[in-house]
Amino acid sequence: MKNLNKNIIYCCLSAVLMLGLSSCSDKFDTREGQLSASNLDYTDPSQMIGALIGAYNVVGTRGWEEPLLLSVRGDDVNAGGLGDQQPFADTDRYVYNKDYWMYNALWNGHYSDIIDLNTAILQLENFREFMDGADVNRADQYIAEIKVLRAWLHLNITRTWGDVYIYNTNEPATEIEENGISSKEEVLQYISDQMDEAIQDLPDQRPNQRADLPGGVTKYTAYALKALANLELENYDKVAEATGAIISSGKFSLYPDYYQLFKKPGELSDESLFELQYSDFASSTGDSFYHLYAPFGPQGWEPARENASGGWGFFEPSLKFIEFMLDRNEEDRLVTSVLFTDRGIAELEADGYEIPAYVSKTTPSGDVINDYSRALFASGKHYLPSIQLTEGRNDYGAGKNYIVIRYSEILLMYAEAVVRGASGVGMSADEAVNIVRNRAGLSPLNGVTLEDVMDEKFAELAMEWGIRYYDMIRLDNYNELSYDGRTFSAADEYLPYPQAQVDALPLGD
Repeated sequence: MKNLNKNIIYCCLSAVLMLGLSSCSDKFDTREGQLSASNLDYTDPSQMIGALIGAYNVVGTRGWEEPLLLSVRGDDVNAGGLGDQQPFADTDRYVYNKDYWMYNALWNGHYSDIIDLNTAILQLENFREFMDGADVNRADQYIAEIKVLRAWLHLNITRTWGDVYIYNTNEPATEIEENGISSKEEVLQYISDQMDEAIQDLPDQRPNQRADLPGGVTKYTAYALKALANLELENYDKVAEATGAIISSGKFSLYPDYYQLFKKPGELSDESLFELQYSDFASSTGDSFYHLYAPFGPQGWEPARENASGGWGFFEPSLKFIEFMLDRNEEDRLVTSVLFTDRGIAELEADGYEIPAYVSKTTPSGDVINDYSRALFASGKHYLPSIQLTEGRNDYGAGKNYIVIRYSEILLMYAEAVVRGASGVGMSADEAVNIVRNRAGLSPLNGVTLEDVMDEKFAELAMEWGIRYYDMIRLDNYNELSYDGRTFSAADEYLPYPQAQVDALPLGD
């Protein structure tokens, strides 16, 4: 293995946040925490929470480009027409540029965050040495929570690049020298094993039931990550086991209003297993902790609430997805998922569709989406109605949470595993699928097939974290990804390693 420039590695992969702990409001304040060891008193158990809050802050501060890049290659999503980000539009068409800044930003952002999380675990292990009784259990729980956050980042990386590094410490150079690169299968098995370790130390609650950190991860978040890893491994018995544990707990249910699920009323609902939390703390001025949603938003709109800003038009639901939904006579999920423009509606009419009354450029919340040059449609799942913005806050989507894992995905993973022959736990595949369909106002199915399950996932989970894309490459369903002039092959499954990382790390060419 070639010698490594450790300064380059640390420059690329380490960005430790140094923040101070503060109080919370209605949801815990992920802006602040403590990842600097210089002034910690490891004999004081009250300081342990600082390392945990710091870890949540690390995961919450996602770059705007990350969810776009993770999602854009699916047949549910198109890149907007981007003259200033042409390599992003090229990526949507499976033309990859290893020098493109987004690739390197996704790699660096995830790995630097993993190292920060490892720093937090190390701090908690230092605290644990001086603790006894309930404080030891609390340290173990906090460490387990951070392992779940770290597993999610590793999952994103291996889904994107295949063979990647596993980091368990904040000394990546040493780990690279000792362990080298891991295969995708090894990374996924690592995630599954880590979740088995974490589950025993995590709260037996929904995230929204936690009184200490409302919305923090629980044992069911870990079960969900275990299921996702084993789905990629095609270990369907393990998928059924993990999703079955979530279902049989009886703690989760679908939020009744699909449209509001992705808005303020649906935040931290009984459907949520993992949710990144943002807020302006209901104040028109002062501090805020936001994700930047502008890239998802329409460039042109007439907001119902004056002065609300529009977006950049970088991301749009595909015409293929919209026509799939119209063919199914979907209303609730289509109106929720897509913001329509006149140009987009005209494109549907040109394809022979008689447009139903519920398809309109005016959203159910009264915002009017005008035509804009970059796209025909915008994502409704990343849209916050202007009337739900805090008065005085005008950023697109300001303060909106970002749902990562939902109970509907758990039900559909369970259904797939059972259809493939795994042993169910108290529920049939039909029942799991029909719970999801019932909320959408669709009639129940009998004798569901794998195709039924995948169609339901397409309708339910489009535009969410690349779920559709990862399903299609897992199933080698390249025909679905070859659409609207695109041609997809096995060679297109993974992005090339960023050139900056190839130059710095033993990744090969």
